[in-house]
Amino acid sequence: MILPDLTDYAALRERFRWRIPERYNIAVDVCDRWAAAEPDRPAIIEVSQDWQVSPVSFGWLSEHSNRLANALRVRGVGRGDRIAILLPQGRAVLTAHLAAYKLGAIAVPLAALFGVDALAYRLTDSAAKVVVTNAAGLAKLGQIAQPLPELGLRISTDGADGAVEGWDALLAEGSPDFTAVETTPDDPALMIYTSGTTGNPKGALHGHRVLPGHLPGVQMPHEFMPQPGDLAWTPADWAWAGGLLNMLLPALHFGVAVVARPVTRFEPEEAYRLIQDLGIRNAFVPPTALRMMRGAGSPQGRWRLNLRTVAAAGEALGAETLEWGREALGLTINEAYGQTECNLVLASSAALGVSRPGAIGKAVPGHEVAIIRPDGTVCAAGEEGQIAVRRPDPVMFLEYWRNPEATAAKFVGDWMTTGDEGVQDEDGYVRFIGRDDDVITSSGYRIGPGEIEDCLLRHPAVALAAAVGKPDPLRTEIVKAFVVLKPDYRGSKALVSELQNFVRARLSAHEYPREIAFRDELPLTTTGKIIRRLLRAEA
Repeated sequence: MILPDLTDYAALRERFRWRIPERYNIAVDVCDRWAAAEPDRPAIIEVSQDWQVSPVSFGWLSEHSNRLANALRVRGVGRGDRIAILLPQGRAVLTAHLAAYKLGAIAVPLAALFGVDALAYRLTDSAAKVVVTNAAGLAKLGQIAQPLPELGLRISTDGADGAVEGWDALLAEGSPDFTAVETTPDDPALMIYTSGTTGNPKGALHGHRVLPGHLPGVQMPHEFMPQPGDLAWTPADWAWAGGLLNMLLPALHFGVAVVARPVTRFEPEEAYRLIQDLGIRNAFVPPTALRMMRGAGSPQGRWRLNLRTVAAAGEALGAETLEWGREALGLTINEAYGQTECNLVLASSAALGVSRPGAIGKAVPGHEVAIIRPDGTVCAAGEEGQIAVRRPDPVMFLEYWRNPEATAAKFVGDWMTTGDEGVQDEDGYVRFIGRDDDVITSSGYRIGPGEIEDCLLRHPAVALAAAVGKPDPLRTEIVKAFVVLKPDYRGSKALVSELQNFVRARLSAHEYPREIAFRDELPLTTTGKIIRRLLRAEA
């Protein structure tokens, strides 16, 4: 699972072999084995809103996740049940994940920025039996109008409230002794919802193998983590694949502590301060956040940074940001690529000499990645096609939750298609071209237009809506909506603001349309489908 101690990329590809045991449980790997050997070893370094620093040990996490697992088991939660986790970065969200894995249940991470409609859909579709959240999350759940008959247990870290059970009381009740159920690498462990590029979001179901599958893809951009003094951090919400699987769980596997700071908005100066004050050595930062840090001015002379590695993924980094990293941070930012369904399969690594401006990188050892034609044949060097990953692959999803048709459609033979167009050169570097569908990439988030359009249509003024991506120098793209109003309504600045707030409140802050244009009609096919390519061209 770990990269051989070699500094030659070709030799790494040749020597690497997967060694995933027949019995494997994420919680035992990232927590309990460390707790048994070094219980006081720091696992998380919490930094509060007022900059109070609190280390959390592997021993603490092991005991408290055992307590939670026991309390949940008493309440009938077991293997295969879905446990929704709606919390910001911190010890509670990780404790809930670990308890789910120990029970053989399925963790369903939900982003704190999700609005009411987005939460309602995911809780309903997953048929979650438990939700672990806080007062802010409970307030959103209280606004869900539709019944959630499967959701029998609500737990709040801010204490009991009527039928809602309090986190502290629950942990106090549970025994500190718990033996994790035996799980295989293919047993379901985690379900992360996609962005819904076509229709509603889909639950990408992953087995316990997803973590060992990520390890080489983390070691490559983080240049052979763990190294002495490594300390990890990401501003990405741990509910996203980027935060959870690009940093949190892999770092803990390696025994590297992770800095946790719950924030609602990325602030470059706060990021610089955090990196300086905590002595962060390894960061996973989405390209948009890096561009914001660049826009805040050079850190040289203002901040004392001691970064060893910075990895970026979620959108193209760009040559200018790459060069800025070398000048301002004193290192080469290593790009990586993947999807919720199959993550961290391409990467750069300056330590291996795998870094080229304008390219994502090369295939991570252990993964077979190619550019393919629609019939599944592999493209020639320099020929544009779709980026694809060959199965079997331990990082690849098991299936879309209760959606066999969508699962089957994801594959061409043994190639899992990504929907991303790319080109591979003769040296093996892959260059990202763009989407072959309508996904919008904004600030590192992959946003599907369908969910935004459905939300807009719920507004009484909207008759028809289409959402597309408009190029933006900071965010890669912004969401632009084209709206046809009902007869009794007229477009205005006030209505634009009203519609923006409507989407922001019901979906999330990163999905609302930053621009809205009113139209008398939208371009449609003969079958009534919106021709988004024409709207993208206009945007």
